[in-house]
Amino acid sequence: MSTTRRINNISCQWPSRPVGLIEIIGGSYISIKPEVTYKRLISGFLQRNFAIHAWSYIPNFDHQLQANEAWKQFRQSRKVLEKRVGIIPKSIRLGHSLGCKLHLLAPDGGRNCDGFVAISFNNFKADKSIPMLGKMSQRLNFQTEFSPSPSETFTLIREHYEQRNNLLIKFKNDNLDQNNLLLKSLRGRNSDKSKIMRLEGNHLTPVGVGLREKLLKSNFQNSSKYKKIDFMVDQIANWAI
Repeated sequence: MSTTRRINNISCQWPSRPVGLIEIIGGSYISIKPEVTYKRLISGFLQRNFAIHAWSYIPNFDHQLQANEAWKQFRQSRKVLEKRVGIIPKSIRLGHSLGCKLHLLAPDGGRNCDGFVAISFNNFKADKSIPMLGKMSQRLNFQTEFSPSPSETFTLIREHYEQRNNLLIKFKNDNLDQNNLLLKSLRGRNSDKSKIMRLEGNHLTPVGVGLREKLLKSNFQNSSKYKKIDFMVDQIANWAI
């Protein structure tokens, strides 16, 4: 049994005595209601007695601004949780797709957590992330790019990101994943302990079940996607503890 509440844009689900806290930032446009789109992933962690804080957002071009806002709201929510249950033994940040980048850009450089999980990290340019943007910019003669840009993001990771414990999860059928590039940047730092894990699935494996359950009001307990999510949760929980 868990307690559910909302603090600013954070959806919070708390067991009575959590073994740790997982702070989730999901992918672009599927994180307006992360408690729905990542329902099975969240349920898996709750069953393993982790408290869950999931940030709701609509992406824009200023990723640094959004990273700062997410970090600030996670910090506030953690204080509320700790007033309720005491000091949290473990704090893990988890990102999926764009959410990985936003966690990596946190103003504390990852110092105030015990580890980071990057699921299907990507760091594409704006015109690749938003296909129509490239056509519009050529037609109207303007240039638009995310801030920081992809190259600036990797530089910031190498020079300012301090968390050494990073688990990168790459799905075998994911053409959008750039975790290999992320791993290269992370390992360019001193004393890095980052590792990469390859699992069955694709870019939407962490989210698809929650979406289908919401739309079809169906039960997918026996689906292969459920099993993939459960296996991933096991791997993350074992790594975290």
